[in-house]
Amino acid sequence: MRFSAEPVARAAAIALVGIAALGLTMTVASAAEPLAVTVENRSEPVLCAEKDNVTLALSSDRVARFRVEATHPAYLGALQKDSFAADWTACDMSKDPIFRSAVTTTTRRTLYEEPGLWVVGWTFPTYWRPSTAKVRVGGNTFEGLHLLQVWTIRPMGGEEVLVVYPQDGYWRIRPKAPEGRAPTAFGSSFLVGPVELAGRPVVRISEIAFDPVAQAFDVVFAAGGKARLKLAEMSPDRTAVDVTFESPVVGGPFAMLRSMYVTEVNNDVARVAARNAAAKGWHEGAIMEFKGGLASELWAGRTTPSRHNTSSPDMAFRGFQP
Repeated sequence: MRFSAEPVARAAAIALVGIAALGLTMTVASAAEPLAVTVENRSEPVLCAEKDNVTLALSSDRVARFRVEATHPAYLGALQKDSFAADWTACDMSKDPIFRSAVTTTTRRTLYEEPGLWVVGWTFPTYWRPSTAKVRVGGNTFEGLHLLQVWTIRPMGGEEVLVVYPQDGYWRIRPKAPEGRAPTAFGSSFLVGPVELAGRPVVRISEIAFDPVAQAFDVVFAAGGKARLKLAEMSPDRTAVDVTFESPVVGGPFAMLRSMYVTEVNNDVARVAARNAAAKGWHEGAIMEFKGGLASELWAGRTTPSRHNTSSPDMAFRGFQP
């Protein structure tokens, strides 16, 4: 009986390929492991539901890419009554700064339009900051715009999924409404870029341009640096924005969540959960008691309904990469 070396060689080759593939998979998985960023909780108690007293600041000198996601709260399917109304109880806004714009009435204009997506710009008679940021869309330049809206098509109409305030750098996103439901509320805001304090946290934008082909915003920061914020997903499951910096933001927060909390039944955010890649599980707790620390993923939202913006989304920051 003759013994052939061919099957043995073939088996050895297959084994080597398998080991190499395993090694490649492990290398890719290791490379994709998110960075841990420093999360600082700067939240302060307030009585006014219209003040952003919840502040989570994210810092890292290495992060060049990450994702911001908005998803519906877990209780949305059981929600019978929604609330969008402002609550001005115990609010004193008399000391807020006021800058007058070039218009005497609120104006609205469509800056870009195609069948499934359009961008709308708004100018208000007054705003809390001077209007210095320029907006570019489709080769046109606009000055003095206070608000940009991104709308997408839905059955029997349109739905707003993203807003950005160019003059102070605040963004809001929400997922598209589930089938058969009216659009949900906006809630928490986020900042992207070199965060500065000017009465409240702001990101000074010198120019923001919308690229309709990429469905992305290209932002030039007044403090230096650039970023692209791409609408990666707009669905009833989530709205996701992928952020890419030209270079990492060094020496301060590169992103910030801004929201509000008065009580457990009057808030836009009540709970926070943080995961560190080195930990065995998530750390969860009340937003006002969160001590901060390192996190490779951060979630902020609600597990029980609130009387304020009841359907507004949960927010998550994840996928931090150099």
